[in-house]
Amino acid sequence: MRTMETRERPLVDVFVADKSPLVRMAMKTLLGADPRFNLLGTAEDGELFLRAVDRLTFRVGVIGWIMPYMDGATVLRALRERPEAPRILVYTGDPNPAIPREVMDLGGAGFCTKSESPERLLAAIDTVARGHMTFPYTDVTRRTAPVASPLDALTAREREMLACLAEGQSNARIADRFGISVHTVKFHLKNVFGKLAVSNRAGAVAVYVASGDRRPERPDVRAW
Repeated sequence: MRTMETRERPLVDVFVADKSPLVRMAMKTLLGADPRFNLLGTAEDGELFLRAVDRLTFRVGVIGWIMPYMDGATVLRALRERPEAPRILVYTGDPNPAIPREVMDLGGAGFCTKSESPERLLAAIDTVARGHMTFPYTDVTRRTAPVASPLDALTAREREMLACLAEGQSNARIADRFGISVHTVKFHLKNVFGKLAVSNRAGAVAVYVASGDRRPERPDVRAW
């Protein structure tokens, strides 16, 4: 039964991105049964989530941390450049205790683990929708351990694009290969350059060659 406060407050539009179809299905059921929220849709990865941001208006995005093609950290970096971006709650089963601090540093509005109860998740979404932040206690002195190789910091999609760069492919060719826009390719490459601490394609290719990574990671063409 809706309370007076619920009736007076407009529904909070929410969009969910998670790699697991079971999680997406569960979120449809959970949010659909709560009169405070209106689920506009779901996506299976970060790229599709950003496409939803481009064409829809919603107050809260609930995203996973580990997702194909564009992970949670990359999504948060992309949204920093968008003044009207939705508020983001990261919902993940990754036990790494450094993640909440990273989410906060990247501009996320909240964090909730999948070990929490459904009621706790709904409360976190409501808190974020009201303009507040919600995070568990984090050790501010804790930092993620350095990676063994520069390429380890890249997502699967970024590694695929780096391999394309090493083959000498242009941005337009890469966009056509993956079925995405040139703008999205440039965004991915900007992240690649930043993670590899280089300023251009030549520097990125040099790091790739030095790494000895020669795995032919070729994605299947997907309808996005």
